[in-house]
Amino acid sequence: MSWIILIIAGLFEIGWAIGLKYTQGFTRLWPTVGTVTAMVISIGLLGLAMRELPVGTAYAVWTGVGAVGTVILGIVLFGDPSNAGRLICVGLIVAGILGLKLTS
Repeated sequence: MSWIILIIAGLFEIGWAIGLKYTQGFTRLWPTVGTVTAMVISIGLLGLAMRELPVGTAYAVWTGVGAVGTVILGIVLFGDPSNAGRLICVGLIVAGILGLKLTS
């Protein structure tokens, strides 16, 4: 169950990272409220997952899920670059996440 909670925490991390773009420097009320809410939920779920998972593994997976999802949504939503080098690096992050899961 801790792994599921951790993945959900990572999804909320993606939400707040993307939400930051929509806040326009925290000048827009509702995007700011949504972003801060996602931050609180994400960190709260990370804390719950860390009850059973090693801190290094949990934190690395949480940030990895957030990084991969944010890069992908940045490409889709904002037209961020999607060259081969960036995609290979994202693949390496995914491989690291899977490696941590398989060795935990």
